Amino acid sequence: MLDKITDSVYKYEMAEIEGLVKTALDSGITAKDILIDGLMKGMEAVGESFKEGDYFVPEVLMSAKTMAAGLEIIKPMLLDTSGAGFSRGKAVIGTVQGDLHDIGKKLVGMFMEGAGYEVIDIGIDVPADKFIEEAKTRDADFLCMSAMLTTTMKQMKVVIDKMKEAGIYGRCKPVVGGAPLTHKFAEEIGAHYSFDAASAVDLLNGLLAN
Repeated sequence: MLDKITDSVYKYEMAEIEGLVKTALDSGITAKDILIDGLMKGMEAVGESFKEGDYFVPEVLMSAKTMAAGLEIIKPMLLDTSGAGFSRGKAVIGTVQGDLHDIGKKLVGMFMEGAGYEVIDIGIDVPADKFIEEAKTRDADFLCMSAMLTTTMKQMKVVIDKMKEAGIYGRCKPVVGGAPLTHKFAEEIGAHYSFDAASAVDLLNGLLAN
């Protein structure tokens, strides 16, 4: 049954996912197992296909929508007594000030959510102080910044300098990505670098493990 759920997410079968999740619950499979071994595995497979060039943005969006439909059913059962849901970690994500690009950021957020992260998307054209405020308020594990213009890349260092001033740098790890960025640039400003949306999840998982 879990394999069927995984396959349904991968093949973005919106019409089938709700029935599969309900059947799994009725058969005694826990909500957490459905999430980790069913829904999330489906998005992991989507991520691999995206990396390999077999899947593109439309397929990823449809798979993410399918997973969200399944997650909606089990979400109440994932809440513990404190009212907090299952989460690997929290990530604040936004496009830096002066940059209005949104699609890449949203794609990264979908992959993160599919991998079990709580994603707080604060939008586009985000000032440095807004990044810091949200990271502190949310007690975020990661602060993820996107830039698609060479002219806005410099804003990432502004945010990281403010993270250091606020005393959250290190505890909250800065992650950067976007078409004009390089690994060298990320190292120079003191950030972790993700080459593409699917790789962002591998990066976060690795950082959590260290």
